[in-house]
Amino acid sequence: MEKITKPSSGYIMVFLVLIGIFVSVVFFAYGSPIGGVTLFLSILCIPGFFIVEPNKAAVLLLFGNYEGTVKANGFYWVIPFMTKKKISLRVRNFENKPVKVNDKIGNPVLIGTIVVWQVEDSFKATFDVDDYENFVHLQSDAAIRKMAGLYPYDNFEAEEAEITLRSGVEDVNHSLEQEISERLHHAGIKVIEARISHLAYSSEIASAMLQRQQATAIVAARQKIVEGAVGMVEMALADLKLKDIIEFDDEKKAVMVSNLMVVLCSDKSASPVLNVGTLNQ
Repeated sequence: MEKITKPSSGYIMVFLVLIGIFVSVVFFAYGSPIGGVTLFLSILCIPGFFIVEPNKAAVLLLFGNYEGTVKANGFYWVIPFMTKKKISLRVRNFENKPVKVNDKIGNPVLIGTIVVWQVEDSFKATFDVDDYENFVHLQSDAAIRKMAGLYPYDNFEAEEAEITLRSGVEDVNHSLEQEISERLHHAGIKVIEARISHLAYSSEIASAMLQRQQATAIVAARQKIVEGAVGMVEMALADLKLKDIIEFDDEKKAVMVSNLMVVLCSDKSASPVLNVGTLNQ
């Protein structure tokens, strides 16, 4: 468990060390052996000085025992035999290069992520893992692989309401952030943000999936066009009948409906044919 401590001020100890050196010089001048002892003790105190910069911390160890963590920036002094290990508390981020993983339905996809994090508990970061920076990278990669297996890339086979990697960005990012946070909590790491920065099908199926997406889009567009064309034909027939412009029997009505549907649903401009004869021709 992290324990915050604040050592003695380094400025006071600098003053005392200087006094000790001055006293030792005086004793040396009078030939007293006490001068050597005083000088030795003054020099021995020098390794105890250290500086804590803003957004950094110093973990203090005395003969293997954890004595506390100094987080307040300043100039300090501790027992010279105490080990001082510096840890950065700055917010850091790294972009994970796209890795090949399988989505929920087994399609290989490439996913890259950005993780923003910082050390929250210096004790856990120092003693619970060997290398907390490497731990962040490895556990983030593992979280990506697990998260990708929970969602399909797209909803070709999935239900319309099911969250997918491509469409459910906010939900997927939240799930990723939660998964990484749970893994890094053991190392005293706080995850500020985690999100997907790259998402694509793997190269071996990218072309086929692109064609599939295009075909799906074309079918959906055609469906809308046909629905609109049917409505326009119904409206035209109803308007002609209401205004009593012309009477159609079933055969002529079928011909008109057929022609209108061809014109409205075709992806090319219609080529009009003028009938200069009778309606029966």
